[in-house]
Parts: sequence; C-alpha cells; structure tokens
Amino acid sequence: MAAADPFKVKHVEPVLKSSDVRVRIFTLAPGDTIPWHYHQQIADHFFVLEGVLSISTREPALTRKLSVGQTYKIVPGRAHLVANGGNHDCRFLLLQGVGTYDWNPAE
Repeated sequence: MAAADPFKVKHVEPVLKSSDVRVRIFTLAPGDTIPWHYHQQIADHFFVLEGVLSISTREPALTRKLSVGQTYKIVPGRAHLVANGGNHDCRFLLLQGVGTYDWNPAE
C-alpha cells in the first residue's frame, strides 16, 4: 500500500485504520474527483453526510447521485469513479473492508 492516496481532494479525516478495515470521512470540493479505480478484496460502503455524491461504475455502466442519508456499496473488483455531484462541498463516510486495502487504477 502506498503511503498516500494517488489523488487529491479537499480533506480526508481518518477515523479508524486496522489491518482489514478502514474508515475515513472525505470532503470533496466542487469538481473534486477520485479517479477510476478498483479494490481486489475490499468493498466500499459510502454514507453521504452532506451535499451530493456521484458514483459511477462499469459493468454495469451506471452513475448514481446520492444525497444526505443515502448509502451505496461497491463490491470488490468493480471499477468506480467518485465525484462531488453538486455545487457545494460533499462529505461522506467511507467504510472499506473487510480485507487487505489496495487501490488499483482502472483506465
């Protein structure tokens, strides 16, 4: 695992980090994007706290816009792109696990 994320967003607040689970609160400014990627072992569980979160997936090709209180799960191996889907900051809690964390670019 790399020391730092291979992308830049407004703010990332670590909540919990263990050998097989990670929990962080992300703040994405308008225009912020976490590029296409996938995880081999872990699922991503998104919980929207503020603003609008846009999550795009491949196979099937979908884009979902989530608002406050909504959740979404990305299974291991599914390529996805995460972006601020609105005109104001977006905050979400991301629970990742259970398994070894990795971040693989998906072109």
